[in-house]
Amino acid sequence: MSNNYYNEIWHLSQHELELLAIEDFQRQNQDVETTIAAQGGTDAVASDESTRKAIVQATTYEFYLKYICIANRLEEVYDKMIQPQKRQLIRNILNGCLGRIIELKHDLVNIDLMEFSYNDAVVERLKLTPIDTELRVPRYFLRERRREIEQRNKTMHDILVKLGWVEENPVVEQITEIEAIRLIQMHERARQGRLRAHFMKEIRMLKEKGKNEEKDKDRNDAGLLAAMKIQKMWRGHTDRRKTRRRKLDEMILIGMVPPPPSVLKARAEKVEKLNEIYERRYVTQEAFQESYESTLDRVREEITTKHGPSMTEDIADEIRAWIKDCYDKTGKLPEFPTEDQGGSLHIFSRPGTESEVSRSSARSSKESRKTKDKSKSPARSGDLNVNENPDEEGGGLQPAQSMCLPDIRAEIERFNEVWREKDESGNMRQSHYYDMIYAEKYDEVEKEFRRVVDDVMRQELELLQTAIGKKAKKNNKKARRSGKKSKKKKEKDLTPDRTTESLYEELVTNGIIRKYPETKLSQFLGDKALTARDGIKPSPGDIRQILTEYCILPLGSEQIHNSCPLIRSILLVGPKGSGKKSLLHAICTEVGAVLFDLTPANIVGKYPGKSGLIMLIHLVLKVSRLLQPAVIYMGDAEKPFMKKIPKTDRTDPKRLKKDLPKLIRNIAPEDRVLFIGTSNLPWEADQKLLQQTYNRFIYIPRPDYGALSHAWKTLLCEYSGGLSNLDCSVMAKISDGYTIGAVNACLKEVLTCKRKLQLRSQPLTHAELINVLCTRDPVYREEEEAYESWWTKTPLGRRRQKLLEIEEEARLEEQALAAKQGNGKKKV
Repeated sequence: MSNNYYNEIWHLSQHELELLAIEDFQRQNQDVETTIAAQGGTDAVASDESTRKAIVQATTYEFYLKYICIANRLEEVYDKMIQPQKRQLIRNILNGCLGRIIELKHDLVNIDLMEFSYNDAVVERLKLTPIDTELRVPRYFLRERRREIEQRNKTMHDILVKLGWVEENPVVEQITEIEAIRLIQMHERARQGRLRAHFMKEIRMLKEKGKNEEKDKDRNDAGLLAAMKIQKMWRGHTDRRKTRRRKLDEMILIGMVPPPPSVLKARAEKVEKLNEIYERRYVTQEAFQESYESTLDRVREEITTKHGPSMTEDIADEIRAWIKDCYDKTGKLPEFPTEDQGGSLHIFSRPGTESEVSRSSARSSKESRKTKDKSKSPARSGDLNVNENPDEEGGGLQPAQSMCLPDIRAEIERFNEVWREKDESGNMRQSHYYDMIYAEKYDEVEKEFRRVVDDVMRQELELLQTAIGKKAKKNNKKARRSGKKSKKKKEKDLTPDRTTESLYEELVTNGIIRKYPETKLSQFLGDKALTARDGIKPSPGDIRQILTEYCILPLGSEQIHNSCPLIRSILLVGPKGSGKKSLLHAICTEVGAVLFDLTPANIVGKYPGKSGLIMLIHLVLKVSRLLQPAVIYMGDAEKPFMKKIPKTDRTDPKRLKKDLPKLIRNIAPEDRVLFIGTSNLPWEADQKLLQQTYNRFIYIPRPDYGALSHAWKTLLCEYSGGLSNLDCSVMAKISDGYTIGAVNACLKEVLTCKRKLQLRSQPLTHAELINVLCTRDPVYREEEEAYESWWTKTPLGRRRQKLLEIEEEARLEEQALAAKQGNGKKKV
């Protein structure tokens, strides 16, 4: 597609985002009652708590879906746009939208008291499909770090080769000359035997034909009847074949049957051609980006060399003139603003003193300080253990203040000023604009020189004050006090003299840093649900979405991580085969993260003793910060917190019991490090300690009929190459209660290499799959009820149960009141 196409999509998305951001700002600045009144609610309706909650939930959910649609389009534009200055702006807007989506997700969780939110009316009004509502993972997470990830994988491979765990150049098995001759002889004799059997078959058929001709001499009169019979059979056969083909085409069209290999091959060729076009765009992107960066450096040096001295003199003269004016007017030397206040820019940001550029920069610094103050407040914490009272703060109805909206507004204003009406007819190649680079670098160099001049002017002002006899001591005391307050206890570095490479090699050697299989999040099969589901059973698409919002986006981008609520740890819970480990690998793959494995079975015998455990925790924290993004994984997460360990367990899982919560607390807010645990028996752990360790709990239930049907279709097509026409709906019904992992293992066991070769002559039958599937254990109802019962004891589950009890009591009171009123009317 052309550059104009992506440019039009960008402008359309910007227009929609501007309208949406205006509505979102108005909603942020008004309270709940005003929002309900804007939705058309009356006083009587507003007094009803459930109705108020429904209106706020619908409004928040609508904003959430609209931001998802805009973010998906911006991601596509950013991936294909080649103009470097546009891409910089689009990326900032995209990150702002993604951060806002995560904020709205946390608001929805506080409103619904569930990790998954639904609203059929909003989806129907916006005319969206499940595919439209699913958030895509930005491709730039991997593309822009491709070289770094390749280098890291190469380093790990070299370490594994050095240890002898992997063969560097696998040796091809060689055979002797005599063995080769015997192999050729064996295949030649088999070929001759097949040819001889074919000749004998032809001879036999000729003999039988001669005998039949003698018998058919007396049947010449029946020739016409035979021809008519043949015509009848042939016409019936051709019509049935045409009907089957039409039926198959219709089933393929509506997605009920996988397409045949020929169609799949044609589609693959088209996709391959499209990917080649995209690769050419990516090469052009990189070339334009390199040219842009080299131009930035060159222009910066040029401005520094040519205009640096004159800039310094002008700024110094301007500040000296200000000092002289203040002294002439007041008879006192003024106090020079500190660097945090903006320095000399703060002086000349008053109306009529300097250009609008300095005013806007001062305003932006003020907004940045405000956002920093907001980040300290607990309103945007991702830990649900902080506040378990659903009645506090209006039961979560009041939306928390956004840290992403100011960034979105600033980027929209920048787009309107620079790009909305810009004439690009003279730049068909979409290369960078030199004039924009010059203006940007000129301001940047001027600010740097201003900081240097400010330091010199402060020293001059101190010398003047000393000469006059009025030395300012208060500022120094304040500076000392503030310096004392800013000091924090730093963690003791146990490995100060070691390089990152040596620490990385040590952890790889001990198996703490592991290599994981490349798994895309889309391989977790299943669609996204749009309608409310029973209990706490989300669809596979909902699980993909929430892991994208909680894990992938904060790990993939530093800007998103700093603006969205902080989540340090997540526990994935579900039966065996539900895909917990595959999801972990998908999270690591989508962001190119380093995986640290602290599973009790993996660390047994490594770093023994108390000092060894301290060193292990220190190494994991230090290396994970140095190699961000990073994921720290613990399988069997319930074992460290179990009250009684089975005697057969020799892994000493309680070794990390005390240090695990400390490890997670030591993950700083600026660290893109996430702790992920998996468990299939969470109720066996001490719930208090488990909830102190993990911020969020995500339950992955067994798949329903729709997810199983989709899994059977996809996996059968993948394993059989489209040669199987089994009824997937029947298999989904039969396999009800089994996980997708069990289905995958069943197909792997049945469709061996030999069986795949026989599929053309011997089609796959239901009985083959059912016989193997029966040997595996399903998820029983008692186990499913145990998971649901455990979830009600989590912080979010307790808050939801309390809310349901309050709603039930209110409903019973209303029924009793209505019954009383009805009895009173009957008596009258």
